[in-house]
Amino acid sequence: MSARHPLRAAAARTPLLRVTTAHLPDGAEVVHLDGTVDYDQRDYLHDALDRALAEKPPLLVIDLSRLLFCDSTCLNELLRVRLAAEAAGTGLALAAVPPQARRLLNATGTDELFTMRSSVRAALAGTG
Repeated sequence: MSARHPLRAAAARTPLLRVTTAHLPDGAEVVHLDGTVDYDQRDYLHDALDRALAEKPPLLVIDLSRLLFCDSTCLNELLRVRLAAEAAGTGLALAAVPPQARRLLNATGTDELFTMRSSVRAALAGTG
C-alpha cells in the first residue's frame, strides 16, 4: 500500500492560470483571469497583459471574477501593468475583485492605486 503525499496531491489539483482576452467593438480590451496567479504563472500573465496593451486600447479591464489565488507575484504584475497603461494613455480597471485579492490589495495599500468595479459591465460603463 502506498500513501499519497498530501502536498503533492494538493498541488496536482491546483488549477493553472487560463487567460482569455476579448476585443470589444469600442476598442476596449477585457482580460479574463481564470485560476491562480503565483510565481509559476508570472511569465504567462505578463505576456498576456503586454499583448492586450499592445493593442493600445482606450480601456483595459482585468476581470478577476474567476481568480482563485493572487499572491505578491500577481500584485506586482497588476502594479506593472498599471504603470504601463498609464504611460500608454490607456485606462485600467480591475473588475470583480475576489475577497482574497481584495485583502491583499487592502493590506498593501495598493487598493487606492486601482479603479475597482463590481463587474466587467460596470468597468466598461465606468460605474459601480
